[in-house]
Amino acid sequence: MINSFPVLEEYENYMLAVLNRSDLTVKNYKGDIVIFFRYMKIDRKLVSKDTDFQGIDISDIDVKFISGIKTNDIFAYLIWLSRDQGLNAASRSRKISSLRSFYKYCCVKKHLFENNPTLELENPKKNKRSPKYLTLEESQALINAAYNAPTESNERDYCIVILFLNCGMRLAELRGINLNDIHGDILTVIGKGNKERTIYLNKSCIEAIEEWLKVRNKYNIKPEAKNALFVSRKGLRLSEDMIQITIKNLIIQSGLDPNTYSVHKLRHTAATLMYKYGHVDLRSLQTILGHASVSTTQIYTHVDDDLLHKAVESNPLSDFTPEDI
Repeated sequence: MINSFPVLEEYENYMLAVLNRSDLTVKNYKGDIVIFFRYMKIDRKLVSKDTDFQGIDISDIDVKFISGIKTNDIFAYLIWLSRDQGLNAASRSRKISSLRSFYKYCCVKKHLFENNPTLELENPKKNKRSPKYLTLEESQALINAAYNAPTESNERDYCIVILFLNCGMRLAELRGINLNDIHGDILTVIGKGNKERTIYLNKSCIEAIEEWLKVRNKYNIKPEAKNALFVSRKGLRLSEDMIQITIKNLIIQSGLDPNTYSVHKLRHTAATLMYKYGHVDLRSLQTILGHASVSTTQIYTHVDDDLLHKAVESNPLSDFTPEDI
């Protein structure tokens, strides 16, 4: 099984070297394009319908094949994603974005052909919904579960939960924190598009980091992870998968539904708590979360509009002391 073809490999390098996209973004875009061309090989009857989808070889996709795609082919693909794969509007929109970017590269940057089948595409209409988030009481229950977890990684996992719930970081941002990114109560993280931003650390964050560092310093850290804040027992930088598994286990231990709440829901929770209890305006919240547009931040106005409070320092979890069980 080959998961790529020459033009896709060139596009992947272009995203990394020229557009400066993160490794995760490149991985997601490439994955979307691979799925599309596997679908097209089935649609064009180049492989049988009962072929294992993940095993479809796309190494023979060439410029002629790519340029032969029509807008109606993409419409059929989107219907397949919705009906057969059960993807919602938001997920299908990302698939469209990936194809738009790929075909723009082929037509505008490389001039491989002229007709761009994605020009007339519109994003699927999304149902407007408020983001799911933990209540203050549920957040405190999760903190207690992390604080009292009977594991060797107790201090580390507690610190992770505290940073997620107080600072609203993305998963990749938290994983990428280095020791030299922390200066007193100031933390520097690298967000989407490799954009750097500053996050203010409140009392709970500072204390959690200090307690974790006492344990971390006893680890046998591998040279390649010597600057990583969060490391595994093997001395390597903690992976995104491991962080997600850790949070899922703690969500279960705190009595919450792991199918409803996830790492990204903790980001929503932090934003909602700051907006509801912190007297923070949307522009300030936009800066804290690293949103490119304030329109993205406006999803948090589902909470009481008259309760605008001050931000991270006023987050109700800032002075919360976990209970010994």
